[in-house]
Amino acid sequence: MTRPTMEDVAARAGVSRALVSLVMRGSPKVSEHRRRAVLAAAKELGYQPHAMARSLASRTSNIVGVMVSDLRNTFFADVVAGMDAAAQEAGLELILNTGHRNAARERAALESLLAFRPGGIILLSPVLPASAIRQAAQQCPLVMVSRSSTMSNIDTVNDDGVRGVAMAVDHLVAQGHQRIVHFDGGAAFSAGPRRRGYLTAMERHGLEPMVVPSEHTDGAGLAAANKLLRLFSRDNFPTALVCGNDFNAIGAMSALEDAGLRVPHDVSVVGYDNSSLASLRHISLTTIDQPRLIMGRLAVEALVERLRDGRTEPVRHRVAPILIIRSTDAPPAGKPFHTDRSFR
Repeated sequence: MTRPTMEDVAARAGVSRALVSLVMRGSPKVSEHRRRAVLAAAKELGYQPHAMARSLASRTSNIVGVMVSDLRNTFFADVVAGMDAAAQEAGLELILNTGHRNAARERAALESLLAFRPGGIILLSPVLPASAIRQAAQQCPLVMVSRSSTMSNIDTVNDDGVRGVAMAVDHLVAQGHQRIVHFDGGAAFSAGPRRRGYLTAMERHGLEPMVVPSEHTDGAGLAAANKLLRLFSRDNFPTALVCGNDFNAIGAMSALEDAGLRVPHDVSVVGYDNSSLASLRHISLTTIDQPRLIMGRLAVEALVERLRDGRTEPVRHRVAPILIIRSTDAPPAGKPFHTDRSFR
């Protein structure tokens, strides 16, 4: 069976296609008698008006375009779940795509969303240049999640990455760790605040910082841990890792365990995000929680305030991180640490 069209509805109701279009757009120019006939015919046929067609035919749109940075990362899935709940309550429809953390592909994905003439756009941790984001924000309200902005027509939702990583370092130091390494998040915009939080906390405790370049992926975490394994013997290996995110931490744990180092007996590992993977029993990762559902909800609510309440001033939501202690950290055990190698 083919999907029923507007022409099918018109034939069933005995009216013109143009009149069906008016009904679907909620036009007040249609009589109540004909409106009921068209809606009854649409229900009988199971007709659903195409979201893009409604958007193109109307000056207003209930479509919200969402560009997700990384479809593999369950953190983003949780944020989108929060968006979806808020969108349902507001009568909005979400359209999702991704640019796979590649600037050129993200630009194409953003242009694809803009072609729907959406009521607003949400960019979830984009790597796009600021110029492309500025151009998009001139066409419709725009919110960025996990990336900051100073543009007055863009709203943002972020967590306090500086505070979050500092909490992880403070927790490890309280357990007795001093040889604490940070696996950096690379080009990710959230990596900067997390790196600053690590460096600031290490300085505050009078400890030497050690930063290993990495990225927010499991493969990068595995590679960073393998780099440490090449640099240090088992006897003088760092006692704790603060990783850029949970995926990075999971990759690092895999490399450590393959090398015969036990987590947390030999090396404590802390992630960031509190993704759904972190809570799995066989992983049970100590991590920093970002309230993912709340962040998604705040992003949609910011759009609603722009679209329906007329707000013009930017909002800068910053949610508080929380330390979640599970099974991958413990007091250190091993020999004193001494090395002249630089990690920066």
